[in-house]
Amino acid sequence: MKYIVAIIQPDRLEDVLKNLEEKEVHLLTVSNVLGRGRQKGISEVYRSHKEVGSLLKKIKLEIAVNEEYAHKTVEAVVTGARTGQIGDGKIFVLDLQDCTRIRTGEKGSSAIG
Repeated sequence: MKYIVAIIQPDRLEDVLKNLEEKEVHLLTVSNVLGRGRQKGISEVYRSHKEVGSLLKKIKLEIAVNEEYAHKTVEAVVTGARTGQIGDGKIFVLDLQDCTRIRTGEKGSSAIG
């Protein structure tokens, strides 16, 4: 099992979700977050609104998948999020030790779905 965390630009979310749906990855959590990377919070224009300060608006995706879905999940996020510009984001792939479905008590890879 893998736990995939992706930080992407807010305007790329719809494309990423579409790509994940096509790869049959349906279960994820999406959060609005603030952060900075190599651009160190340099102001940028987003939808005609200038973002200033040391932290920029980003989207955080958290996705738990079984091993056979890990590569295609990362591929779907990269394809949907890439613009070729600084600030496209990062993807972190972590080993997931366990998972429990609260409703049924299932554990492990069957609990992921």
